[in-house]
Amino acid sequence: MRVTMPERDEPTGALVRPYAVTRGRTRPKLEIALEALVETTVRGRSGISRGGQGGSEHQYIAAMCDGGRVQSLAEIAARMQLPLGVARVIVADMASDGLVAVYEPTSLEDETDAVGTELLERVLSGLRRL
Repeated sequence: MRVTMPERDEPTGALVRPYAVTRGRTRPKLEIALEALVETTVRGRSGISRGGQGGSEHQYIAAMCDGGRVQSLAEIAARMQLPLGVARVIVADMASDGLVAVYEPTSLEDETDAVGTELLERVLSGLRRL
């Protein structure tokens, strides 16, 4: 009796080492939080669509974050199946070139007004009822 092994799923895209994508850099030009939201700018839409800047990763991120579809840095890394550090370097490069806008989360310590506190209390109350 002959036992055959099931075929392995092979990746469909080209295999490129993460350090090659970032040209060996491990530190981003800008510090970007994991939960920071990324949105393609007007410059990013026009520059990337003409093939002006960046590679396929830039084009993919620009398309993913275009048309009001903001994505967090973590979502971008997950969708691209890249390590978070690599995605952070790519997005930081794009932000410094004006291709994407990065919206950093605000700290709760910065929120001192009564409206913000009231909103947080209502959200917490709603979560407790679940």
